[in-house]
Amino acid sequence: MAGRPTRDTPSRVDPRTGRPLPEGIRWRADRQRYQIRVVGPSVDGGAAERSRTFLTLAEAKRELAKAVAGRNPNGSMTLEQWHEKYWPAIASSVRPATGRSYGVAWRLRVKPSLGRHRLEDITSPMIESAMVAWSGGASAKNDALAVLSRLLDGARRSRFIDYNPAREVKRPSMRDSISPVSRALTLDQIQTLLDLVPEGAYRGYLAALVYTGMRAGEATALRVGDVDFERGIIRVSRSLSPGQRGELIEQSPKSHKSRDVPLIDALRPYAEAAARGKQSNDLLFAGPDGGRLTNHNARRGADWETLREAIGRPDLRIHDLRHTFATILFDAGASAPDVQATLGHSSLQVTERYSRAREGVALRAGAALNDALKSAAGEPPKRTSRRAPADLNGTLMAQPRERPGGIAR
Repeated sequence: MAGRPTRDTPSRVDPRTGRPLPEGIRWRADRQRYQIRVVGPSVDGGAAERSRTFLTLAEAKRELAKAVAGRNPNGSMTLEQWHEKYWPAIASSVRPATGRSYGVAWRLRVKPSLGRHRLEDITSPMIESAMVAWSGGASAKNDALAVLSRLLDGARRSRFIDYNPAREVKRPSMRDSISPVSRALTLDQIQTLLDLVPEGAYRGYLAALVYTGMRAGEATALRVGDVDFERGIIRVSRSLSPGQRGELIEQSPKSHKSRDVPLIDALRPYAEAAARGKQSNDLLFAGPDGGRLTNHNARRGADWETLREAIGRPDLRIHDLRHTFATILFDAGASAPDVQATLGHSSLQVTERYSRAREGVALRAGAALNDALKSAAGEPPKRTSRRAPADLNGTLMAQPRERPGGIAR
């Protein structure tokens, strides 16, 4: 009879009860399962029909009800499958350095813990439980949460899921990590570090980082014409960072805004020596062979491990020179908005992490209470002198003294 189901075609009769199956559900004799077919948005846009099979009629009814209610069948794809399709869109929308960080976060944290789960099954508690096992500090976990949130946002906009559960998860606080103030060098350590670096390109480059607070990529991209020696100002308007394949890409600073940083007396001799004999568009701090400086070749050329040992900081990173500048800028009496503008921070909250203002709260409160109790007892209060803020171009950052030729190798 025409249209009669065969072993390989779906049947509209339940073989277990002999009754007609509900509309939208068929029996697959070849698979011994119940089948539903639903239509929904496809990954590439438009509509797509998908079929799913279930062992029991009850399961098939539940899933069909979800689909009829607007539940997208693409929500059953795993997070790893969705990452494979959607990652190019994420990578093209962020800076290359951010893309590299997201790639690491996906491979080491998100994929091992959540990659096998279906999009529709991922919940906020599931993400929070996964975060506990993620390696790294607050910054690494925030990167992982950021890439996960972007993936789920894309799935939500594609109507594969109803909402993004990652947005309900509290981000790890950077305040719980090591304070950047604790990573800052002292003035004596700065002097020792620069004394030990051989005179030339690497010493000037490190001096620029510690005396301006520029990010390494910003100092690398600096050109002679960016320095106004007459006014004592350096214009930071570009940055160099490695791309996905390690190539250097010139782009705007991290904040996407240009800014001015001071050319203080301690840095001026290095900047003048670096600019001598160059054209306006030449790199200011170039390598010994005229190439671009990077963190890698600067550490190698300056013998970074020896420098760490000499100043007693085996954990020192080049980025800590930026922490150092921010901290001593606050110590010199600069206001938080001025420090924020000089460093190019996006928010004042980030800037205030470098202030030591709260470190003396207990001492100041105790001194005030002692004075009050002594006054009540008829004793004169103890007066303490308050040091005036240091001038950034004066006592805090004095002219560099004569330095030795370099490290004995």
